[in-house]
Amino acid sequence: MFTLDKMIPLSQNDFLVISDSDVRVERDFLRNVIPPLFDRKLGLVTCLYRGEPASDFWSSLEALGMSVEMPSGVVMADMLEGIRFALGPAVALRRDALDAIGGIRTTADYYSDDYVLGNKIWAAGYRVIFSHHVIYHVLTPRPFLRTLGDQLRWMKSTRHSRPNGHIGTGLTFAMPFGVLGLISAVALGHGGLGLALLAAAFFNRIIQSVGVGSWLLRDPRALRLCWLYPLRDLQGFAVWVASFLSHTFYWRGETYRFTSEGRIIAQHRAVSS
Repeated sequence: MFTLDKMIPLSQNDFLVISDSDVRVERDFLRNVIPPLFDRKLGLVTCLYRGEPASDFWSSLEALGMSVEMPSGVVMADMLEGIRFALGPAVALRRDALDAIGGIRTTADYYSDDYVLGNKIWAAGYRVIFSHHVIYHVLTPRPFLRTLGDQLRWMKSTRHSRPNGHIGTGLTFAMPFGVLGLISAVALGHGGLGLALLAAAFFNRIIQSVGVGSWLLRDPRALRLCWLYPLRDLQGFAVWVASFLSHTFYWRGETYRFTSEGRIIAQHRAVSS
């Protein structure tokens, strides 16, 4: 954010595009995300993204979650309250909308700076929309614990930036309830019913992978690996539960703490204050 805060004033354009370094877009990206901003009431355009895995199993599982779990939550949020946030990998916005919220520096202390950027622009009276242009979030090979740590950090960030929505996320998982149904049914002597409940949850996740990942995001891996998504659903639930266990996370040699407003504070500063 420090770099962006220095770069943006040097730009002479009315429209700005911000993207992460691990993003890949199609050739017509700018032709898709800029024209909607000609509407002065529209402040920001953000994009859904497909996960593009490396060669290892864990990045494949994480990429599948990006292509299925993440857009499912976004679609639900749009249905319930409309789009009031942005997704960080790539956004296009009007300069006057950014100026209206005090510049990019107003998001600097937040881990979910993308969410805050979109939410502040929406609160300033501008519309926020999703482009039909879907981008690629490119993953690199990482050990399992590193992958899990990154997912936990993101989940904790969501917990603090959207606390009510984060609690509701627990109800969007299916496999944990299928497993619970199996255990309960077996304990009551109804093993057949338990297997039926587990199978229902399993096929529910397969349908979600095909419907959201393959049909909505046009990710061929979501169809080819739909049988693997139930495992991702279990992993996502475990990470969601773990997100309630602490307010801290570790990043590049430093421990940080989330505040109740979603800001982050270096732990050593938090202790000394």
